[in-house]
Amino acid sequence: MMMTEDPAGPMESVEPSDPMAAHRTDGGGAANDVASGGDDAAGEVAGGGDPADDEAVIPSWATRIYAVPNGIMPLPVAKSKPPSPALALAGNGLAPKSGILNIDKPAGRTSHDVVQAVRRASGEQRVGHAGTLDPMATGVLVVCLGSATRVVDDVQAFVKGYRARITLGSATDTYDAMGQVTSTGDAGQLAAIGRADVEAALVAFRGEIAQVPPMVSALKHEGKRLYELARRGIEVERAARSVTVHALDILDWSPPDVTVDLLCSRGTYVRSIAHDLGAVLGVGGHLSALERTRVGPFTVDDATSLARVVEAFMEGWYGHILHPLDTALVAYPAIVADDAVAADMRAGRQFDAAPPADHRQPQVRVYHSGGAFVGMARWDAVTERWQPSRVFPPAANQAADPVADPADIQSDNQSDNISGHPADSKG
Repeated sequence: MMMTEDPAGPMESVEPSDPMAAHRTDGGGAANDVASGGDDAAGEVAGGGDPADDEAVIPSWATRIYAVPNGIMPLPVAKSKPPSPALALAGNGLAPKSGILNIDKPAGRTSHDVVQAVRRASGEQRVGHAGTLDPMATGVLVVCLGSATRVVDDVQAFVKGYRARITLGSATDTYDAMGQVTSTGDAGQLAAIGRADVEAALVAFRGEIAQVPPMVSALKHEGKRLYELARRGIEVERAARSVTVHALDILDWSPPDVTVDLLCSRGTYVRSIAHDLGAVLGVGGHLSALERTRVGPFTVDDATSLARVVEAFMEGWYGHILHPLDTALVAYPAIVADDAVAADMRAGRQFDAAPPADHRQPQVRVYHSGGAFVGMARWDAVTERWQPSRVFPPAANQAADPVADPADIQSDNQSDNISGHPADSKG
């Protein structure tokens, strides 16, 4: 037997929200959005126990984030006293190290540095980010651990928000302030540029655009990373790629700097927008500051500093900052399954349920009636049944309460001191 979690009706689809509204940010960020990812990552943090043992609660750290107002609400997850032995790590009562971290990346660190810091502090080898930030950039870097690595592509597909400062008057070989100046604009022409001129030039960068990626990027040419070729002084022709800029607005005009907020699709290079804007205005331009303000539901206001993340793992309260893996899947409708259907899901067997309300979105999230996220299923139009497409282990999809609140823990552990690595950013 299967029922929808929404009392309004069977299998009611959750319509994807408008990216301009659901992902708009008031302030915030910019960072070179080369939304390809490193290793995969994410898994819902879990625990166990008999619901009768204690009052059912939804821990604040496990609250699911919904991108649409009519999204399926999460079922309560029971507190464990103690957590199920099968789900406790080494019997210490800690939540499994599987989930999604929203990290505020510090300037000067590569995305690889951050991944390595989390890997060392957590002891979990399956760790990866869901979209590179350049070393000079700050802001949201989504890092996935354990089973959550299997939803990294879903995180990468989210609309991203950035706040960028573009300096007009000079172009660089990397399209940002880290590179060597390759050309400078005429001082008189630069002085004559006003805000209205910049506003008019930005029109061409909104909507679906064809963008040529910079040479200093992690894209490959005949098996070689472009930045490797660039370091050897080799420049190759790059094909333009289609990307979408949902919003691009001026926040501040302080010549020769213009600060903009933008929302864009995966694969967008903010550095290229800065470079190309300078070219359109005839004076050159480069990116001088960048902050990523959001990746879908993950915002910079809610992000945790890298030092705090490392501290959380070393002191044992990391469950407070891990998001469950289904946070990355909130755009899909959800259904609730009984024991039999959940068993079919985990065995990879097709099962019966109402067909999707919208055949353009033939996937659903499947939850067990006890609250655990089981996985994703896709509608098979031939058999007219649901086919499991991604199933997650129970230990990654229930919830265990952290051992204590961070404020209550005293520890002599020190934060992980990360040594620098060669830049591996893709944008």
